[in-house]
Amino acid sequence: MRRDRIRPYLPAPFRAGLGAVPRRVGLLGGSFNPAHAGHRHISEAALQRLGLDEVWWLVSPQNPLKASDGMAPLAARMAQARDQAAHAPIRVTDIERVLGTRYTVDTLAALRLLFPATRFVWLMGADNLAQMARWKRWPDLCRLMPFAVLDRPGNATRALAGAVARRYPVHRLNEHAVRQLVDAAPPAWSFIHSRLSPLSATALRARHQPA
Repeated sequence: MRRDRIRPYLPAPFRAGLGAVPRRVGLLGGSFNPAHAGHRHISEAALQRLGLDEVWWLVSPQNPLKASDGMAPLAARMAQARDQAAHAPIRVTDIERVLGTRYTVDTLAALRLLFPATRFVWLMGADNLAQMARWKRWPDLCRLMPFAVLDRPGNATRALAGAVARRYPVHRLNEHAVRQLVDAAPPAWSFIHSRLSPLSATALRARHQPA
């Protein structure tokens, strides 16, 4: 992918970032259907614990592992995400739509090419680590950039016993050294414990469905 070809289609803040001063950026992907305080909570935890400059929320047009039924329009999910991210170093983007990527591994590979000066770390909740072995080319994803797993209620044991955690035990950084993760050569990962948020998009959608 040539950066000069994709540049005109990127939102202005991302165009300015091409070839810019090195930054430490966390990437949090998902449907954000809807975005909620739990997303902000793990983003703020990552900003503090990993020493990040900012977090980018990658609002997916359509998660390949989720049904399209009940999925709000992308524009509505983007608007909700911007509301939740207000006044924080969190950048909301539909860059997957711009790039035309469907799978996380392809999105991360494209971002590395577009922003070679940026130090990226992939962020995920423990619930995603537990089922990450279902993702497209997940071993390639683990070799693209380091990733941080943030604890979610009731998911730590299952996540740490899953296929991905068991494949890379020696590449796990101690939580006390987690600020080194962004600069570590992949595969590298860490599990971060923090105050847990009970919120989930599934529960919020169920709460607002008519009885």
